[in-house]
Order: sequence, then C-alpha cells, then structure tokens
Amino acid sequence: MHPRRPDGFDGLGYRGVGRDDLGPGSRPFGGSELAAILHWGEKTPPYGAGTPLGGAGPNEEANIGAGGPGAEQLNRFAGFGIGLASLFTENVLAHPCIVLRRQCQVNYHARNYHLTPFTIVNIMYCINKTQGPRALWKGMGSTFIVQGITLGTEGIISEFTPLPRELSHKWNFKQIGGHLLLKGLTHVISMPFYSASLIETVQSEIIRDNPGILDCVKEGIGRVVGLGVPHSKRLLPLMVLIFPTALHGVLHYVISSIVQKLVLFVLKRDNSHNLPTESSTSVQSMLDAYFPELIASFAASLCADVMLYPLETVLHRLHIQGTRTIIDNTDLGYEVLPINTQYEGMKDCINTIKREEGMQGFYKGFGAVIVQYTLHVAVLQLTKIIYSTLLQNVS
Repeated sequence: MHPRRPDGFDGLGYRGVGRDDLGPGSRPFGGSELAAILHWGEKTPPYGAGTPLGGAGPNEEANIGAGGPGAEQLNRFAGFGIGLASLFTENVLAHPCIVLRRQCQVNYHARNYHLTPFTIVNIMYCINKTQGPRALWKGMGSTFIVQGITLGTEGIISEFTPLPRELSHKWNFKQIGGHLLLKGLTHVISMPFYSASLIETVQSEIIRDNPGILDCVKEGIGRVVGLGVPHSKRLLPLMVLIFPTALHGVLHYVISSIVQKLVLFVLKRDNSHNLPTESSTSVQSMLDAYFPELIASFAASLCADVMLYPLETVLHRLHIQGTRTIIDNTDLGYEVLPINTQYEGMKDCINTIKREEGMQGFYKGFGAVIVQYTLHVAVLQLTKIIYSTLLQNVS
C-alpha cells in the first residue's frame, strides 16, 4: 500500500523542488534564489529537481527566457503541463492496468497468469466489450481518497510526535529509524481504508451496486469497529494484516527513494558533461529543469513495483479474504468468480501459493505492470517532443 509515485525524496536526505511545487505561473529558480532555498536549514544537498542539470549560473534566468516573451511564457507553463501529463497517466490513464493487475493477483482460480502484456490487453478488451468502459475505471475515486488519508495521517503524526516527516542533510540512524516508523504507522492507520478501496477496485461490475464516493471511508471505519457489510468467518483480523501492510509500504518507500536518488545522480553527472549550446539554451534548459525528476520518479516506481510484486500479491490476497468479494473471470473476460481463500496468515499464504500455483503464481497479472509503465513512457516521451517542438518554434 503506497502512493503510486515516490515522495520526491523527502526521506533519505533529499528534498528537491519537485513537479508538484511548480504551478502554472512558476518558473525555474535563478542561481541566487535556488541557493537561498537549498541551503536554508541545511536540509537538502545543493541540487534540486528545478535546477538545470548543466549547472546553474548567474545568467541562468536570462538564458531560459532567451527566446523572447513567448518562450519565457511557455517555459513557465512547461512545468505545470509536464507534471500534469505525468499525474494524469499515473492516476487516470493507467487505472485499468491497476484494476486488472489486482484482479489477477487475487484470482487463485486463474489458469492464465497473464505474465505478458499481450494476454492482459485481450482481457481488457473483453471486459470492456461485455461490461463497458466503467468496469476498467472502477474504484478510481477511492484510490484518491486513500492517498489523501495517507498524506493527511502522515502530516498529523509528524506534527504531534517527534517522528520526522523529512530528514535533514545531516541525518543519523536514529532519525532514519523514526522516519521509517512514521511511514509504517501511516500505512497501518490507513490500512482499513486501503482494504475497502481494494474491494471496490476488484469487485465485478456485473454484481456491483453504484458506490458512493465516500463508501470506502464508511466501510473502512466499519472494518475497524466491526460494523457495516457482513463478512465471512474467514476474514482475517486487522492485527494479522499490520505486519505485511507496514512491510510492503516501508520497503516500497525505501526502494523508491534509493533508486530515485541514484537516477538523479547519474542524470546530473551525464548532463554536466553535455552543456547546451547557445542556440539551444532555452529548449535544453527547460528539458533539464523538468524531466530528470520525472524520469527518476518513473524509474523508482517501476523498480519498487517489480521487486515487491510477489509481496503485493500476498498482501492483496490477505486483505481480500473473507470479504465476500466477487471478481471477473480473468481467464475469459466474462463471468464472475468468488474469492474463497482460507489463508491463516502471511506465511501460510506464501506457502500455499508456492505449492499450488508455483513461483509464477506470485506474478499473476504482471503483464499489466508492463502495459502501465509502457504507457507512462509513451506519454512522457510525447510530452517531451511536444514541448521541444513548441519551444524551438517560439525561439
């Protein structure tokens, strides 16, 4: 359980000026402005995502706007547009991949594991044909609510406890331990709402009533107090779900942060040897200012999702057990199947999957991950080409 994109390195010694910090009227910082922000409180190293990787000098701002008023205005809008395209892809365009991925993960009946993108695309087509496009975007509202609950919980805990939400540049192991404890507590508190959102995502549209936008909040609270929709006796207590939920969330955050930092370091080193020429300064400065963090965020999410996919499969099966959920038949693309697993806990789930479905059983629906990130790459590349073309024409 985790946000779909890394936290902009607010945990392992880095806090760049991310794409979320750039609004429609924003522009890359000049050298003096950036230095003042980065060195304030000694919280970040002297490199931010809003800084052109070729190095920031005193004439940087003039170079970015060198193409004239039109280029300057486009530069200011570039960060918002590029970030919006990435967020749209991650949270809206890729949601059908999330739906099919989760349905395949919890479907222990399935004979077709959908390890490649070709079979998963065919199932998407069949479900869309029989149930309509709405079946592929179910549960999208609840995923946004869970993300909001997670962020709000993290902020509240950090305000009223000594657990740091961010780490200073001069961190120590005690601070790292407290920071990771904060992440784990955040995932544990939002766990009931994540369970409710997961059910909305995998429940078949054929037998599903029209849910309200806040149903996942109501059902999450009901799961905690033991009220609401009746569940079977196989429903696992929340105490059993705490460890796998916190483990997955913390590991995903750590892997994402480490990979993001490594990718940003490599991009910084490579671009420092390829300074843009005077004729391409405006275009190159814009690309260097906004795309490195997007690339690093993409690589971080991809690596974390791939490495933790088996654990995510186990986690989703434990969350869905005993909830009387009916999912689509991922072998055929039509009909429905009940979820009637009887796992006793995380260890029993791992052993059962390994024994009955083989090691590939942990990777059911992996083709959806390939489709999701391929689509993300295509959108980022298309956005880059469009902005490069527009800036060249204006300049």
